[in-house]
Amino acid sequence: MTGGAAIDRPPIRHNDYSCLRPPPLGEWTPALSVSVIIPAHGGQRRLDLTLAALAAQTYPGHLMEVIVVDDGSDPPLRLPEITPPGTRIAPAAPGGWGIAHALNTGAALAEGHIIQRLDADMVLWREHIEALARWHHLTDYLVAIGAKMFVEDPALSPSELHDHVREDSLATVFDLSKALASSTEQTIIRTNGLRASRNPYHVCTGPTVSMRRETFHAVGGVDPEVLRGEDTEFAYRLATHGAVFVPEPAARAVHLGLPAQRRDRRRAVSAVAPYFAHRVPLRRDLRKDRGRRWLVPYVEVVLRVAEGEGGEERVRGAVGAALDGSIGDVRVTLVAPWSQLPTGRRPVLDDPFFELRLLREYFAHDERVRLADEVSPTPAPTPFRYTGPVSVPLGRDSLERMISAVQDDRSGLLVIDLGDDGTATLERTEALGRARLLDADDVVTSIKATHGVRHGDRTQFWPARRTPPPLPPTPAPPTSIGEPAPSSPARRRSWLGRLRAAIRPR
Repeated sequence: MTGGAAIDRPPIRHNDYSCLRPPPLGEWTPALSVSVIIPAHGGQRRLDLTLAALAAQTYPGHLMEVIVVDDGSDPPLRLPEITPPGTRIAPAAPGGWGIAHALNTGAALAEGHIIQRLDADMVLWREHIEALARWHHLTDYLVAIGAKMFVEDPALSPSELHDHVREDSLATVFDLSKALASSTEQTIIRTNGLRASRNPYHVCTGPTVSMRRETFHAVGGVDPEVLRGEDTEFAYRLATHGAVFVPEPAARAVHLGLPAQRRDRRRAVSAVAPYFAHRVPLRRDLRKDRGRRWLVPYVEVVLRVAEGEGGEERVRGAVGAALDGSIGDVRVTLVAPWSQLPTGRRPVLDDPFFELRLLREYFAHDERVRLADEVSPTPAPTPFRYTGPVSVPLGRDSLERMISAVQDDRSGLLVIDLGDDGTATLERTEALGRARLLDADDVVTSIKATHGVRHGDRTQFWPARRTPPPLPPTPAPPTSIGEPAPSSPARRRSWLGRLRAAIRPR
């Protein structure tokens, strides 16, 4: 991945990349090639300015290619006079359209070690590509995020802008005191450069972001079905893959024109909501509709099934408990040798795999239950995975209690002692992904180093049922028809009435 060079993969704790020390700008020798991918639909003038700024970068020209992906522009885009060496225009692949589709087209053509996504209306300071690329020379599981501000279009030609970038005098072109800051800037500052952020993918909003090419493809690229917010959804999948997000303030840039939220904030927010609701389970605020089923579940519940392990009724009970808990968006995976069940003629009632076949028929048509021969290496993009024995069905709020526990201290693994029933675990997918990126032989030890391991016992997550209060004593039967028992309230009222009648003055 680095031309044969060894890769250092330090076990970064959560998103605290403080252990990494990037070299000072201009005082190091780059070795990795960069593919700058620019999705574009129209906007020739702004694209000309973007390319002019790229042509003046400090990153070595022989290590940089630029791929402008023309997403159906009419008239088609053309290369201007001022461009970096190795710049070309490629049409978006047939059968799709949109930013995500164009990015995937460019990534498929890219030959660089690093993929740099860039909007077609961005003007970069001269060290921008260098500032981001130096992080990827340190290790291979980082996502580097450039800084940006929003400004009005400048009234200057591409050649004039190119000169200002080369001379590092862009501050004389743009009145940055009137520039609109990115909405993510305060979050980055508040979380110490995302080092203390619980969900750093939130600020990875696309216009300038870079990563290793293998990282881009490992999560399947950008989802072309997501037409708004595709950058954040992509970043969420990168997070479940174990990536670390690094904002780089030295990678300065301005975005030409105001953000869409300024034009119609309500409509812009509404446009991304359904995409995030289905694909980003951590957005719990978007999953308030009762009884809904979502594309990506919040928790995968893994139950291992074995013939003779207590009967199909016990397994059905464990599945029902998982699906009927306080957390509704759950998918159950039943692990058994389903594919190895013999086919063809067989005795139905005396089948040695009788119960497994019953279970397969019970759940084969339930979209909430998946039958698998083995547990997948990762449940990504589902953020949590519970694994436990069918002998201990989940309580109504057991999963909720477990997730609350790991969210409290941000631990990556919860191990629960179930006594004679063994153990149960809750894995944070992000931590599991990090362990896989680090090629850890011992996953638990790796998660302990990067996210922490928490231990608990059964009573914490399966609370004992409350004993109902004792019922009041049953009154003794009456001594005769219509006459209350001596100890009853009615009997006492009768004696009191007689006493009042006796002493009442006549």
